[in-house]
Amino acid sequence: MTQHSRDLSRRRLLFGGAAVGAGVLLAGCTSNEQQPTEAQTKAAAPGGNAEPGKRVTIGFSAPAADHGWIAAITNNAKAQAGTYSDVEFKTVEAGADAAAQRAALSTLISQKPDVIVLLPHDGKELNAFGLEAMKAGIPVVNLDRAFPDAKAYRLQIKGDNYGMGVAAATYIVEQLKAKGASNPVIAEIAGMDELELTQERTKGFNDTLAQAGLKVANRRAARFTADSGQQEAAQLLQALPKIDAIWNHDDDQGIGVLAAIQQANRSEFFMVGGAGSKKAIEDIQADNTVLKATVTYSPSMASSAISLARLIGQGRGMSDLVELQVPKEIILASETITKENAGDYVKLGF
Repeated sequence: MTQHSRDLSRRRLLFGGAAVGAGVLLAGCTSNEQQPTEAQTKAAAPGGNAEPGKRVTIGFSAPAADHGWIAAITNNAKAQAGTYSDVEFKTVEAGADAAAQRAALSTLISQKPDVIVLLPHDGKELNAFGLEAMKAGIPVVNLDRAFPDAKAYRLQIKGDNYGMGVAAATYIVEQLKAKGASNPVIAEIAGMDELELTQERTKGFNDTLAQAGLKVANRRAARFTADSGQQEAAQLLQALPKIDAIWNHDDDQGIGVLAAIQQANRSEFFMVGGAGSKKAIEDIQADNTVLKATVTYSPSMASSAISLARLIGQGRGMSDLVELQVPKEIILASETITKENAGDYVKLGF
């Protein structure tokens, strides 16, 4: 069984009710609505690019998930496709790992869709598929996990991973300064270290801390799941008897991180999350845990990917831009959600 398969199996067990520390974890599950929020998947207003055009078949593939951010990616993509009368949405199974996903996508190429939107298990491992599809004349929209070769995609759309680290560190530095903390102990709970996006997040975090003369005292890497977050946080808390601030990269794994914190009865620090889940935003708004902020990495990017794939398939550009074609790359800004603005963002949480 591959590591990806083990992670997905743990995720299914966790949210099927057989979680580690279920009494704590399941009480903190993030929203799992079948339909995304109206703000995430709003239908385009009449006029301009929203007017029906050439019928477009969009093939779509993303890793399976029963919960959380990746589930929201698929939900958003389906819902956005449904707002267009000229889009046929065709989903193919991603399988348990990159090899299985590539096999399914190769079958999709033979069906000749107009465009393929793809969130790969691993961008580096699926790069060859992107090149294959582009060579076959099928534009590829690479979502979130980047292909290293620019020739492997027509459009790449993702969140600002480096910017997430910058935003998290900036908030932490400001709060520590306001508290007058001297020689603060800062910890980090990352996601999957083999992914470039995790490496970018950590680099943004470290670079920004360094500018303030600070550094991470202890770092653990989890797997973007609640159970792995709980396991890594428990070890982190044992390693550091005193902490001033923690950045946890992902709000899904943050469910487990908060569970470990509660079980250890620790509260001397504050924590910053990542991605912007509805549960995390509600916790920040209620101000009843150590979680005081989260930096966004919204799955609404999947909605935008479908809208832009439609335009690419129809040979149209973005109506508000002078250029005749959709841009090559789009990076969404990472915003910081705190108690003061949580009410504005809760409707965007996944």
